Amino acid sequence: MTEKKWPETWQDTNPGLMIFKPGSSRSYLTGGWRAQKPIWDNTKCIKCGVCYLFCPEACITEDAEGFFMADLNYCKGCGICYHECWPRAIKMVED
Repeated sequence: MTEKKWPETWQDTNPGLMIFKPGSSRSYLTGGWRAQKPIWDNTKCIKCGVCYLFCPEACITEDAEGFFMADLNYCKGCGICYHECWPRAIKMVED
């Protein structure tokens, strides 16, 4: 049996976008793609976690006090957290 060669960079990705190494997305800092970034106003935040649930990149985390923030190394600035935040505790600003 021959051993499979694992892709080392995105340029080495195989046809069909097969993933050989689960959880490898943390190896690539994708936050540089965004034009806007989310900023939280904790005075308006009700700690509901809707932003956390809807983030397609799973880059929103909760701090010790229950407030949420985005890891800007991976946030692509899509604005879904802003759109889903009904108390309007998140605003999108130019990056």
